[in-house]
Amino acid sequence: MPKPERKHNSLRQIFGIPILLAVLTGSGLFAALLGDGWWDAMSWVGLGIPVLIAVPPLLRRRRKIKPSV
Repeated sequence: MPKPERKHNSLRQIFGIPILLAVLTGSGLFAALLGDGWWDAMSWVGLGIPVLIAVPPLLRRRRKIKPSV
């Protein structure tokens, strides 16, 4: 029986979202250091979007894990 061929992912497919999240987080932290007013809003957006992207998969994973009691 022949082995199925594995599809190889490109570097963009593997690292695209983590790099985007890193850039958003870095820009949010940088904006928080720069000043007040709309800089604060930019920092909240830059730091909030990665959290909004990361939390739902974590919650889904937690529901799938059953306690071993």
